[in-house]
Amino acid sequence: MAYMTWSFLPEHVHTPEATALRRDYYDDVASRYWKRPATEAEVDDGLANDGVELLTPPTGQFLVGRYEGKAAACGGVLLLDAERAELTRVFLRHAFRGTGGAGTLLGRLEDAARDLGARRMVLNTRLDLVEARALYTRHGYGEIPAYCEGPYMDIWYGKDLQAPQA
Repeated sequence: MAYMTWSFLPEHVHTPEATALRRDYYDDVASRYWKRPATEAEVDDGLANDGVELLTPPTGQFLVGRYEGKAAACGGVLLLDAERAELTRVFLRHAFRGTGGAGTLLGRLEDAARDLGARRMVLNTRLDLVEARALYTRHGYGEIPAYCEGPYMDIWYGKDLQAPQA
């Protein structure tokens, strides 16, 4: 049996693979929210002016995860201030779930936040995104008071970023 591997590297949000992953992410979360498939126009609208240009140093970072070379996951961190980074656009394509990529992606995003100088990670999500919520709590994120507001935010999480183990 061959050993399957994940790799995660920073990538500009507008490369073809990063764009496809971002479209899949938005389609997934919008379709779940609306309880029907999102249209191409709705995905286009959701991605327009969504602030992803900030997901590059020095204000953030965007990672693409590949499983055996296939683009399968993405996520970003955005510096909110000198101490905090926000976790955003964390997504694994459904076909790659259960392969160990989600936890590894989360760890790499935490490393990216530390590299940008953050000492704490925060995020917001929706109550219906139960898989994401389970991932965050499994990796040490606890519920915190709201640090921002918006129509698609139901719950907020935070975690202090410790120095990585040597």
